[in-house]
Amino acid sequence: MQTNTFKSIVLVLGVSLLTACSSTRDKINDETIGWSAPQLYDAARENVRSSSWNTASAYLHTIGTRFPYSSYAQQAMIDEAYVLWRDDEPEQAKAVIDRFHRLYPNHPHTDYMLYLKGLITFTPPSAFLSSYTGQDPSERDPKGLRESYAAFSELVERFPQSRYAEDSRLRLNWLISTIAENEVNVAQYYYERHGYVAAINRAQAVLRDFSGVTATERALYIMMKSYEALGLHDQAADAQRVFTQNFPNSDYPEHGLDKDSSWLDVFKPATWFN
Repeated sequence: MQTNTFKSIVLVLGVSLLTACSSTRDKINDETIGWSAPQLYDAARENVRSSSWNTASAYLHTIGTRFPYSSYAQQAMIDEAYVLWRDDEPEQAKAVIDRFHRLYPNHPHTDYMLYLKGLITFTPPSAFLSSYTGQDPSERDPKGLRESYAAFSELVERFPQSRYAEDSRLRLNWLISTIAENEVNVAQYYYERHGYVAAINRAQAVLRDFSGVTATERALYIMMKSYEALGLHDQAADAQRVFTQNFPNSDYPEHGLDKDSSWLDVFKPATWFN
C-alpha cells in the first residue's frame, strides 16, 4: 500500500514538473514573437546568471526551434545541456548532448560536451543510503559510472591537450577504482549468502578487467574462500598461492571480510569527490 502511494506521488510530481516546463516554454514562445536570436540568447544568459534554470532552458530551446541553422542554435545547445544538468534533468541533458554530437561531430567544443556528459553520469555510489534501505548490491546498476567512464575516456583519447583532459584523467582513476569496488561488493554479497559460483564469477571479472586497484585484494580472497566452500581444493590452492604472493601482509586471512577498516575510509575512492 505504501509503495503504491509513493509511486502515485512520484507520478504526480513528474506530471507537474512536465506541465510547468511546458507552460514556461509556451509563455516564452508567446512573449518573444519577433525576437531575434541574439535577443533570445541574451535573455537566456541573464536567466543563467540568476540561476533561473527552467526559464533559461526555455529561451535556449526557443532559439533552437526558431533559428535551427544559426550559430546561435549551436551555442544554445551547448548551454542548454549545462542548464538542464544544473536543473536536475540529467536524462534531458544527455539527450541534448547526444543530439549535438550527431549534428556537429567536429564542433570545436566537442571536448566540453564530452566532459559535461561525463559529469552528468558521474554519480558516486551511495553506500550510506543502501545501508538504510537494505538494497541488494546486485541491484545497484553501475550503468551511470560506466557511461561516465566512456565519456571521459573518449575525451582523453580524442583531445589529450584539452583543458578538461587533466581533470578527466583524475575522474577516470576514481571511476576505475569505484566500478571495481562495486563488483567486489556484489561478489561479497553473494559469498555471504552462499552463492559461491556467482561470487567467483564477480571476483574473476574484477581480476580480469581491472589491474592495480585495491579491490583486487578482496576479490582474490573472496574467490579463494568460495572455492574452499565448494570443495574445489585445487582451485582454492591456486587462488591462495596468488593471493599470498600479491598480498603477503593482508589482514583478510586473520580477520576475514568483517575486519574493521573504517580508518581506511579516507583512502576509498568513494570519498575522493565528496
